[in-house]
Amino acid sequence: MKKSIELISNRALYYLAILPITCGIFAWQGWSWWSWVSGPVVSVTSSTESPEANIVTIKIPIGTYGQQIGEKLETAGIIRSSTAWNLWVKWLSLQNPDLEFKAGTYNLSLTEPLSVIADKILDGEVVKQSYVIREGWSIAQMAEYLETEGFFPAADFIAATKNIPYNKFPWLPENIPHLEGYLFPDTYKIAPENTTPEAIVNQMLGQFEKIALPVYQKNSQNTKKLSFHEWVTLASIVEKEAVVAEERGLISGVFNNRLEQGMRLAADPTVEYGLGIRQTKDKPLTYRQVETPSPYNTYMNTGLPPTAIASPGLASLEATLNPEDTEYLYFMARYDGTHIFSRTAAEHDAAIAEVERKLSSQ
Repeated sequence: MKKSIELISNRALYYLAILPITCGIFAWQGWSWWSWVSGPVVSVTSSTESPEANIVTIKIPIGTYGQQIGEKLETAGIIRSSTAWNLWVKWLSLQNPDLEFKAGTYNLSLTEPLSVIADKILDGEVVKQSYVIREGWSIAQMAEYLETEGFFPAADFIAATKNIPYNKFPWLPENIPHLEGYLFPDTYKIAPENTTPEAIVNQMLGQFEKIALPVYQKNSQNTKKLSFHEWVTLASIVEKEAVVAEERGLISGVFNNRLEQGMRLAADPTVEYGLGIRQTKDKPLTYRQVETPSPYNTYMNTGLPPTAIASPGLASLEATLNPEDTEYLYFMARYDGTHIFSRTAAEHDAAIAEVERKLSSQ
């Protein structure tokens, strides 16, 4: 009996002795497995490829569950194990019950560990397509550019600009026929799956609201002469006329003087917009074109045209609210970006003759 008790005690001591060792082995094996399955598929140090060669593009549709994402990542070869992905997602869910992966298109690197890939999809670091809207572009020019860049047909964009989203942007003037002047020129990025005419219109209106609208609101002392819509309209004409930045305030001052004195603006860009043409140094506006009736013909009509003729940049918007104090009432383009400014009609006629003489001698 005593020997049996001793035998049992010895066996107990044996198992107690090997238990930590066994647990340690299992822990080591578990950690080794986790380190391997959660690590990057391609080691940065061993990879001979360029960083771009290790990028895999994957699209995660709306409504895709976390488990499905893991399966897609494993199938694409971006992670080693969907099981490891599910374990990691459960761990993250314990810390944040509202965990939500973002749908979209992602560029994921094979040199990144599972945790980094998960963070990118959680943060919504989707691939974005860029586009650039230039100062002074009209809606027609934007539409042509976006079609050329492969976004969508130009006609679809033009149609979208005629649908005024007052529900999202209640500051837009009432009864405008289109959004000319309010699509802010800037460099933008947008997710490919969101690339619709309406989304891009809203993105540009949002930028106008963020950057341009406060300019008008903060200059209330200078807005008594111009309504909000008149401000944008005049700024678009200043934008089209001012090629050299140093002349922008002076050109604004000339237009301000002409409006105050009841003179016609006589701005070539408004005629061009009304006729859908663009004059050049070799092919300037003809007298026949200038005498063609149009709501946008500021040689024939007093005051401002019914809408803007292009998208003014921030500098032109600011200059329109703060015109330079000047006695000039006229300016004539030299076709090198600069202008000759004049106080009287006689001086202006002399400037026109001078420019024509130089052009004919070239």
